[in-house]
Amino acid sequence: MDTLRRDLLKFSPLALASFAPGIAGASAQAHKASPIVKTPMFFDVRTFGATGSGTVLDTPAINAAIEAAAAAGGGTVFCPAGTYLCFSIRMKSNVELHLAQGCTILAAESPKPGETTGQLGGTYDAAEPNTEWDAYQDYGHNHWHNSLIWGVDIHDFAITGPGLIYGKGLSFGAGPGRPPGASGGAPPKNPTTAAVPPPVRPSRGNYPMYQAEQPGVGNKAIAFKNCRNAQFSDFAILKGGHFGLLLTGVDNLTIDGLRIDTDRDGMDIDCCKNVHVSNCTVNSPWDDGICPKSSYALGYNKATENVTITNCLVTGYYELGTVLDGTYKIFAADARGVGRTGRIKCGTESNGGFKNITISNCVLEGCNGIALESEDGALCEDVTISNITCRNLINGPLFFRLGARLRGPRDTTKVGTMRRIMVSNIASSNSLARLPNILSGIPGYPIEDVKITNFYMQHQGGLGADAAAIMPPENENKYPDPGMFGGMPAQGFYLRHIKNLEMSHVEIAPATPDARPSFVLEAVERGDFLACTAPTTPPAFAFHHSQDIRIHLSRAAADTVLASADSGTA
Repeated sequence: MDTLRRDLLKFSPLALASFAPGIAGASAQAHKASPIVKTPMFFDVRTFGATGSGTVLDTPAINAAIEAAAAAGGGTVFCPAGTYLCFSIRMKSNVELHLAQGCTILAAESPKPGETTGQLGGTYDAAEPNTEWDAYQDYGHNHWHNSLIWGVDIHDFAITGPGLIYGKGLSFGAGPGRPPGASGGAPPKNPTTAAVPPPVRPSRGNYPMYQAEQPGVGNKAIAFKNCRNAQFSDFAILKGGHFGLLLTGVDNLTIDGLRIDTDRDGMDIDCCKNVHVSNCTVNSPWDDGICPKSSYALGYNKATENVTITNCLVTGYYELGTVLDGTYKIFAADARGVGRTGRIKCGTESNGGFKNITISNCVLEGCNGIALESEDGALCEDVTISNITCRNLINGPLFFRLGARLRGPRDTTKVGTMRRIMVSNIASSNSLARLPNILSGIPGYPIEDVKITNFYMQHQGGLGADAAAIMPPENENKYPDPGMFGGMPAQGFYLRHIKNLEMSHVEIAPATPDARPSFVLEAVERGDFLACTAPTTPPAFAFHHSQDIRIHLSRAAADTVLASADSGTA
């Protein structure tokens, strides 16, 4: 045991941090010739009664170990190899939960519709009340206690690997039926009652279906609210429920080396400040992979800011579990119900804003691309996106949307901003042709100050003149997604309601001829295009209601300067 403890201390930052004050305290006590009181730093869950058998509930033992570590002033709670069947695990301040190689935290089966208890008579902790804000984001965003591992108002804690969290018994949203009396439709902006649950979702794999809103049901693998100084590293999540990680109002946050293979969102970083996400792999065929948000779940606007996302792989077309086991099985071409979503997305919940965000050195495969969305009043500004490679995407790599869904308190929620966005060094191959890159504001609220450089997109091509004639609707308050406008008249970039746009060394390369222009500009004010390459049949540029346009040194079109262009091509 002494050897194991020494090994753990080598890589346990919280244990080392808590050990150092003990050394100083011991030195001071020795100087005073007083007795030294030793505090344990290492808490093996087996000494608290955990079996790791996977057949009995180990939640009481793990929670007891966490309580003991917290009572001792902090320490490492160690889960050795084994399968620990659990309902809600409650984290505390100054505690590291370490999942050893061969350790699996297995989410126990939730109560099914019509049942009051789940596996072995247990339940997950009850979802805490949050009725006042329920209508501004979906059910999963509004609750944290109903999770496999959760904490609220705690600090200086960590979950470290290399074990596995398997959310087998968690709900990924609405199950096979709605609660009695529920009806459809969107929730009101100023609710007087709880939000209406989402529609029934189809089954995803050979898993039981659970109703997220039902008492006792677990809805997320990991959820934390109003915390600080948090670290999540090295472990894996299989089937993480609605969210693998839901982190709301968690500041000074580090996420490193996670492997997530899940039904819905991999990780949601909501209203968080000072965040570092690195070296993570996320496969999320039906929802978003890495997703900064700024919802109203805290009851006030708080921006997600000072965020770095780097060295990550996000995919959307591998069968659930095959990324973790290394087989990487792509869904069959005729598979039904496969969303192929994936992506790195700021939004959709966007009340507080996104500020000082960098996304760099990431790989996207078989999924969506990178999305920036300000729909609920967010100030989305000072964002850099660089060194991204994409393959087999279902649309163009970029989707920027400034819209007016305005899901928030009516008196304070106004259209936000999107400005100072820098994109560089993007390579994308074999994307589907129907949807290009889309950058779209709304009338009176343009996206501002966008620079895109060193961008190459090769897509499948093949669309005809009927697609080139499409006039996309504004859809100012529609849910933002690349498919929100229907088909697109551009094969490379659809650019609408933008002010101060610069694009240089951009190339659009269809694998087969495509009848659409590569660049369609509508209501663009001051657009500069330098050294752009694209097919010239049809003409590469189409202009609608734009002004102050310059094209120079481009193979896509002759040098052109237009003071205004209500309609035309180049």
